[in-house]
Amino acid sequence: MHAGGLALVLARAQFGFTIAFHIMFPAFSIGLAAYLAVLELMWLVTKRPVYLDAYRYWLKIFAVIFAIGVVSGLVMAYEVGANWAGYSAKVGPILGPLLAWETMSAFFLEAGFLGIMLFGMSRVGPKLHFAATALVSIGTLISASWILAANSWMQTPRGYALAPDGAFIPKNWLAIIFNPTFPYMWLHMVLAAFIATALAVGAVGAFHLLRNPKNPVSRLMFSMAMWLLTIAVPVQGFVGDESGRATMTDQPLKLAAMEGDFHTRAGQALHLFGWPSRSLGRLLYDVKIPDLGSLIITHKLHGVVQGLDAFPKSDWPVLIPTFWGFRVMVGLWSLMLVLALGALALRRGGRLYENAWFKRFAVAMGPAGFLTIIAGWVVTETGRQPWTVYGVLRTVQSASPLTLGEIVWSFGIIIVLYTLVFGVGIRYVLGLMAHEPTVGEPPLRDDKPLRSHGPHRLHDPAPAPSPAE
Repeated sequence: MHAGGLALVLARAQFGFTIAFHIMFPAFSIGLAAYLAVLELMWLVTKRPVYLDAYRYWLKIFAVIFAIGVVSGLVMAYEVGANWAGYSAKVGPILGPLLAWETMSAFFLEAGFLGIMLFGMSRVGPKLHFAATALVSIGTLISASWILAANSWMQTPRGYALAPDGAFIPKNWLAIIFNPTFPYMWLHMVLAAFIATALAVGAVGAFHLLRNPKNPVSRLMFSMAMWLLTIAVPVQGFVGDESGRATMTDQPLKLAAMEGDFHTRAGQALHLFGWPSRSLGRLLYDVKIPDLGSLIITHKLHGVVQGLDAFPKSDWPVLIPTFWGFRVMVGLWSLMLVLALGALALRRGGRLYENAWFKRFAVAMGPAGFLTIIAGWVVTETGRQPWTVYGVLRTVQSASPLTLGEIVWSFGIIIVLYTLVFGVGIRYVLGLMAHEPTVGEPPLRDDKPLRSHGPHRLHDPAPAPSPAE
């Protein structure tokens, strides 16, 4: 590979590294903000202090996660301008307004109410504070919606015209935003954020229940997380199936790479495992189930599914990460389904909090949601290659004319900074999670009344009863 080609590969790897790190934190922020809104609402409705204790416990973690997400996102903005000047110049007329609308809607909403959410519980009324929490949660969803609109448009571009210099000129903003991929990507990603958060919350609750099975706050966390998983994980499976069928229509080449289908045929097999070989044009060490691939994709046992051979080889995506990223995603989802069904069975038997092996399983599954999100984005982005805007703008046309040395230096600096700066932040978050939640959980340090005769603290220090199962 020549130096220019290697520089392009490293530029893609650099962006992949930063987005894989970054995406975990907005996803966690989306899920935690919604969870905090539910906790505060339940506290307002039931007046049970256990909900407030759980709220205050996770509010501290949310503050750090939100900050890391914002800072890590700034690095990506720098990378787009520095490493992908061709992309910025051509896609700017569409990408720029979408990001501006995100700033004017989501960022202003979050910035306006985040301070009240974090530090205002003892300074404003309970209903106003809940409104602030709910609006921050809505802000995270709005932010995700604009980002997903931009990314889904890159997958299925609509509503544009090409200028003589190759720039994308917006013609129909509704078609740009609500492109064919957007509804599936939005629902799939939001559900993934909720599931990842539930797995993390459930893991923390299970970890502390292993040490103190009677802790009412830990029991509440664990119970609520398992309820959400019981509902959301099966729904995510259905959404994923529908998303796959949409991919068959809009991006059949990506679907062929995901499934490992090298040849177009009726009665396509489901390839469980294997090693895709681009040079040989087949799947090595193939472990498959006949006809099941067609049944899953087309809902017909002998439905025709296009293979890679239906497309020019120059348009094939990167096969190995697309193929294996899909299997990691589906495999982890299967484990989540086992966890959700296990929780339902134990709850019905009245043993949800007593089974030590199940709690250990829940702890081990804590990172699974974030790993699944990363695997899913690997599939989404590597499966789109060799295009940045699918079928229109190639990746090689999008890169900046940087030397190999410049890319190596910037990539190295990012790795070192991420390891040092964000490593400290992640360690701090894990330390907060290791702290056992308590009855009478203290608020953030700066959350105190402005005057001694001001609004009284909302927290009732009386012992909290165990949550209903």
